[in-house]
Amino acid sequence: MKKHALILVLALAATLGAAAGTYLQSQQDPNKEELKLQLPKPMFVGTPRNIKTPNLEVVTGKPRAPFFVPKGTKLLSLKKAVTSSDMQPVIGELSFVTDSEKAGEDGYFVELGPGKQWIQIDLGASSGIAAILVWHYHSQARVYRDVVIQVSDDKDFLKGVTTVYNNDHDNTSGLGIGKDKEYIETNEGRLIDAKGAKGRFVRLYSSGNTSNDMNHYVEVEVYGSPAK
Repeated sequence: MKKHALILVLALAATLGAAAGTYLQSQQDPNKEELKLQLPKPMFVGTPRNIKTPNLEVVTGKPRAPFFVPKGTKLLSLKKAVTSSDMQPVIGELSFVTDSEKAGEDGYFVELGPGKQWIQIDLGASSGIAAILVWHYHSQARVYRDVVIQVSDDKDFLKGVTTVYNNDHDNTSGLGIGKDKEYIETNEGRLIDAKGAKGRFVRLYSSGNTSNDMNHYVEVEVYGSPAK
């Protein structure tokens, strides 16, 4: 078999394998469905280089695999109130975080001050959370430091706190040592499996990035079961 023909066969096999895997997963649990996401256009292409960080995940360049959630899962965060450790952003408005505008250009993100900062979304009622999708900034390849995401019914996050993501591998932020990997920002955002964590408030921490000391958010989407 000629080389180019072999490549085509292997590519087709990979595509069919991925499709079969998706189908089998959906068939194995009839109570789940694929989470349909609307992604912004990509702002850069290719594999980013020269990003130095000690806890970076392996970059494969492959698109994200389908993600399945309980049937009836809804977007809970749209237009919900946002507060922050920096209530006077350097650029933009906190409302940008939940306004559904995900473009990477200037004018679509909020910039918070340097160092450890957080934003917090009030879902309005305690809900079971299936997934959280985060875009910090995707017009440039960069890694945000010490990303920690927590859920709670306590607006002050002093009790009943569930951590659903933590890539602070050396506990710089004092929220515990995280086992998750740092990642390079892209238009796909970072999809977090919240595993049904329950809470009214979602808080997201970061502490600067590989380009500068500031903190940014384009959009955060929280998906889950609406409160009854």
